[in-house]
Amino acid sequence: MPLKHDDYSRIRTWGTTDRGDGSRYLMPDEGRLAVQVALATGRPLLLRGSPGCGKSSLAAHIAELRGWRYYEHVVTYRTQATDLLWTFDTVRRLADAQARNGDGPLDDHAYVRPGPLWWAYARDSALWRGRADAERADVEPCPEPMSETNAGRDRDRAVVLIDEIDKADPDVPNGLLVPLGAADFTVAETGSPVQLERPTTAGPTAPRHLVVITTNDERELPQAFLRRCVVVSLPSPDKDRLVEIAREHLKGREAPEGWERLAEAVAAEVGKARAQARRDGVREPSTAEYLDALYACLSLGITVSGDPRWERLRDLVLLKNQQPGEGPTA
Repeated sequence: MPLKHDDYSRIRTWGTTDRGDGSRYLMPDEGRLAVQVALATGRPLLLRGSPGCGKSSLAAHIAELRGWRYYEHVVTYRTQATDLLWTFDTVRRLADAQARNGDGPLDDHAYVRPGPLWWAYARDSALWRGRADAERADVEPCPEPMSETNAGRDRDRAVVLIDEIDKADPDVPNGLLVPLGAADFTVAETGSPVQLERPTTAGPTAPRHLVVITTNDERELPQAFLRRCVVVSLPSPDKDRLVEIAREHLKGREAPEGWERLAEAVAAEVGKARAQARRDGVREPSTAEYLDALYACLSLGITVSGDPRWERLRDLVLLKNQQPGEGPTA
C-alpha cells in the first residue's frame, strides 16, 4: 500500500549520526591511553580499525573536549604530501601573468593556500600565507578552514585529522616524515619558512598539537612512517558497547519508553548481520549504520520482533545488498 501524505508528516527525524563535531563521541578504552601517549611523546596517533568503528570521530572529539582548534583532510589516491602543508594555484598564476603581460611582478603568496598542518603549526603565518610583511593594508587574510568550529577555541593548540592515509601512494606518508617530526617546512614556490609558532600566552610547557591519522589497512604503510607513530587498533563495538553509544547519542532527547530494549534488539541484529557479512565476504555494518537502523525504528515505530518492516529495514540500512568483493576494507 502506498504511503499517504499524513504518513510522511508523522515521521520524526532523530538527526544525523555523522555530526562530525565530536560532541557525542564515546571514547573507546583503547583510544584514551593512546591519545595520552601521543600527546606525551609528541608523535602522530595512527588509528587502525574497520570502517565505521569510530576512528575519524576521535580527532574531532579530542578537539571539542580540550577546546583546541580542529582541521581535517580526507586523503584520496590523488593526494600528495604537500597537500597537507600547502597547495599552489599554478593555473591561476599563469593566467594572471598573461593578463598582466609583464606589467610588474606578481605576489606569489597570493596563490598559496595553507594546508591543515600549516594552520595547526602556525595559524598567524597561514592567515597571511607566509608573507614576511604580514598584515599589509592591501592584502586580505586567508580564510581559515573550519572557522565556525574553531571560533573561541585555543589559538595556540590544534588537532589535525588525516583521514584514510592508506588510500594514498606510499610516497605520501614518507613525504610527511619531516613535517610531522619537526613541525616545520618551507613553501617551495615562495621560499617562506613555516615553523611552530610560539604560544601567545605564557605558561608551563604543554602539548601544542595532536595529529590523528586513520587507516583501513587497505595498503601497508611504510615501516619508517609506522616507527614515528603511536599505533592503536580500535575494535568494532560489541552489543553492549553499541547500546552505550546509543545512550550517548540519545542523551538529552525525549526517547520513547522502552528505547533501551529496542537498542539492545537492534544491536543483536547487527551482530547477526556482521556474521552474515563475514560469510558472504562483504563489508560488515558499522556503528553509524547501527544508529541509522535504531533511529529509523524509533521514528517509524518499527520493532525487531514480529514486524515485517524490519527485514526490509535491515536490508536497506545494515546489509545494503552488497556485492561479493565489497569486503571489510571497501
